[in-house]
Amino acid sequence: MGGEKDYKKFYQTDIWQIAFDLLKKVYSLSLKFPEVEKYALTSQIRRSSNSILANSAEAHGRFYFKDKIRVMYIVRGELEETQSHLWVAYSQKYINKEDFLKLGKDYENLKVKINNQINNWHEQNKK
Repeated sequence: MGGEKDYKKFYQTDIWQIAFDLLKKVYSLSLKFPEVEKYALTSQIRRSSNSILANSAEAHGRFYFKDKIRVMYIVRGELEETQSHLWVAYSQKYINKEDFLKLGKDYENLKVKINNQINNWHEQNKK
């Protein structure tokens, strides 16, 4: 049967893999944040970035398309939150312009993939 061969684990999906790569970059960059940010911006940006990853895995495990879509809307919100934290980090000169622009572009590309997945599930839900 073709269906089983086509099945991917959550960690094999494009969205999860891209989110994981971005998470590693965020963790690495946030290591350079000042100690005073340890329980503030550092914690917040790591948590929102990790939520993108964790919630995309959760959506993968949901059975009903409507449930998958609902969780992916949360993923999209966490992505926006992470981008907001990047703006703050950049404004405080915790990250340089090159890293800020590259991460911003990468998160925007991930958002496109998330939106495409949501749209795909909407279409599948209509069948």
